[in-house]
Amino acid sequence: MLQYHTVPVTAFQQNCSIVWCDQTMDAAIIDPGGDIEQIEWEVERLGLNLKALWITHAHIDHAGGTSELAAKHNLPIIGPHQGDQFWIDGLPQQGAMFGFPHADPFVPTRWLHDGDTVTIGNETLNVRHCPGHTPGHVVFHSAQIDRAFVGDVIFAGSIGRTDFPQGNHQQLIDSIVQRLWPMGDQTVFIPGHGPESSFGRERKMNPYVSGT
Repeated sequence: MLQYHTVPVTAFQQNCSIVWCDQTMDAAIIDPGGDIEQIEWEVERLGLNLKALWITHAHIDHAGGTSELAAKHNLPIIGPHQGDQFWIDGLPQQGAMFGFPHADPFVPTRWLHDGDTVTIGNETLNVRHCPGHTPGHVVFHSAQIDRAFVGDVIFAGSIGRTDFPQGNHQQLIDSIVQRLWPMGDQTVFIPGHGPESSFGRERKMNPYVSGT
């Protein structure tokens, strides 16, 4: 079964998630935004075999540690969707703008598209392309355990910002309604920041998407 552990990283308290197959103990890191030593310490503490990096989108607090971590451990970089190429290219400028350590651009080993799957150990997760916050944003969904790793698409009580370059508010709402809600009200999501919630709770309580 898929297991996960969330590690808040960077000054932005971004929820970096370590996910692993409890049969093989093979692990992937979702959104290694920074604080690499802390992430490595957690991987070692959990006794995991680090195999891949999965990226929801290329904002600095989600992708800032990707290049360094991939090079250090010879890891494939999976995701995001190619729509975020310009954000990847701009990682050094993003870091300077927000006071982050230098972050090098990277070339994903594999771009992701809507309907793709990713695998770690014996576990497979579905990929949904959910643009709006960024054009290349993707979400990872484990139907087996009713969990979705949604990056900055939706939060407990809020939704992702759309005032960044190539953000689109209507596109974000469409992504939530058309691609997240069908995963089921029971699905618990791990957002890029803040506490977990469920799609059912957000459909009722979130002022940005309630009633959709």
